[in-house]
Amino acid sequence: MFGLGLPEFIVIFLVILLLFGAKALPEVAKGLGQAIRLFKKEASGIKDGVERETSDKDNATGGPNDAKAAEKKKDLPSEGRKGNKA
Repeated sequence: MFGLGLPEFIVIFLVILLLFGAKALPEVAKGLGQAIRLFKKEASGIKDGVERETSDKDNATGGPNDAKAAEKKKDLPSEGRKGNKA
């Protein structure tokens, strides 16, 4: 990950430990975890919103979804041909 090995992570951890102290370290980790969780939640919400908007737009304008459905329907054999084998 980013070219960092175990020795680099140990040095980073020690620097953070010196900056914040042992008592504040759990609070810093908790805050970081909450920030990451919130970021993922918001990113997922934005992604879902964009997908919903594009889906609504495609359905309203007869976009790619309707074209794909028509193509699938065209490729399927018709009901009358199913039983007729020559």
